[in-house]
Formats: sequence, structure tokens, C-alpha cells
Amino acid sequence: MLVLLQILDLLLRLLTYVIIAQAILSWLVAFNVINTTNEFVRSILVALDRMTEPLYRPIRRILPDFGALDLSPMVVLLIVIILRDIVLPALSATR
Repeated sequence: MLVLLQILDLLLRLLTYVIIAQAILSWLVAFNVINTTNEFVRSILVALDRMTEPLYRPIRRILPDFGALDLSPMVVLLIVIILRDIVLPALSATR
């Protein structure tokens, strides 16, 4: 059981890094720092969007529309941090 919790913790850490990378790259694209006509950059953006969009979609339905400001990555990060720092240690303590 401990191994499963460690794997889940590793996956949640990886998800944190993916969300942060996707948010930073989307800001760089929004401010025209990164050229999206480059095939490599576009493939990274598409891959990160495909990984994070299923997580953001339910949150975006609940949150009000703030125009260009998207708070769904921050909400998902908060949920991941709660899972990693509160739920996983509580589960490992009960075993």
C-alpha cells in the first residue's frame, strides 16, 4: 500500500510541474515571447494542453468568466497540493 501512495505522490508532483510549465508557456505565447510558428514549440504547447485540458474543463465550468484571466490552473494546483500534503499523509498514517 505504501508503494501505491508513493507512486501517487510522484504522479501528483509530476502533474504540478506539467501545470506550471503549461501556465508559463501560455504566458510566453500571450506576450509574444515565443514564436508559435516553430513546429517544436507548437508540439510542446499542444501536448501540454492535451494533458491539462481534461483537468481544467470541470473547473472552468464552475468558475465565473474573468475574461482573459484563467484561474483554473491555480485551482487545480491548489487541489493537487491539498492531495499531496493532507490526504496522502493521512492515508499513509492509517496503514
